[in-house]
Amino acid sequence: MPAPPGFPQRLLSARFCSRRVLSLPLLAALLILTLLAGCAGDSRIFKNLAKSDIDFVADAHLREMNRSMESLLVKLYKRNPRELQKSAAISIEQRRRQLFATPGRLLFSELDNRQGTEALELAFAPEFAGDRVFAVMAGLRGMVRSSYNWKEEQFLLDSLDPQQLFDSARNLEILAWRLSNRRDAQGNLLLLTNSRPGEEENLSFERLFGRMIAVQDMLAFIVAGKVDRGVSRVVQGALSSAAFLPMGL
Repeated sequence: MPAPPGFPQRLLSARFCSRRVLSLPLLAALLILTLLAGCAGDSRIFKNLAKSDIDFVADAHLREMNRSMESLLVKLYKRNPRELQKSAAISIEQRRRQLFATPGRLLFSELDNRQGTEALELAFAPEFAGDRVFAVMAGLRGMVRSSYNWKEEQFLLDSLDPQQLFDSARNLEILAWRLSNRRDAQGNLLLLTNSRPGEEENLSFERLFGRMIAVQDMLAFIVAGKVDRGVSRVVQGALSSAAFLPMGL
C-alpha cells in the first residue's frame, strides 16, 4: 500500500525494514526525532516552545527599550560632542558596541566599574572628568538590563519583578529631570538635551524619555497582573529629592 502524502521517509523505511507494526509510543518518538532532524537549523522554533505569552511580551518591551536607548545614545553625543572627545580615538559606533553588544553586566574601568544607578550618579558628579554621556548610558543600560534579570530573552522558568520594572521607570523620570537641571559651578548644564533659550524648540528628548517610561510602566503592570502582585508607588520623596531608587544589581 502506498504511503500517504507527506509521510516521513525515515518512518517509511523503518516500517518496511522491520516488517512489524510500530507501537504508538515508538511511532510518537520517531515522529519527534524526524521533526527535530528537519528543524535542527532553526533553533528559534524550539526556543519559542519554551516561552509563555508574558515572555513574548517582555521580549518585545526590551527590544523597544534597546532601540530607544540606542537612539538616546546617538542624540546625547550629537548634542554633547565634547564628551566623546574626552576619550581618544573612539566613535559613537564603538560606544554603541560597548554598551549593546556586550552581554551580562557592564563594568568599565573608566567608570570605576560602577554600574546601574551608581554609574548614573557618577555621570552627575561635579568632580567627574570623564565621558558623562557614556556614564549616563552605561548606567541606564545596566539599570534596564537588571530589571529584565540581566537577560535579553525571557523563558518559562524566568520571573520578572514588577517592582523592579516600576522603579526603573521612576529612575528614568529622575534621569530626565537631572539632565534638564543639573549644572556645573559656572551654571552650565552638565549635559545638553532639550533646547536652550533662543534655540529652536526641541522636545525630542522629552518624547524619547516619555516612551521609555511608558514601556517600563506598561510591562510592570502586565507582570504584576500576571503574578497577582502589586507595586509600591510610594516614591514621592525620592522624586522630589531627585535621588535614584536602588535597583537589585
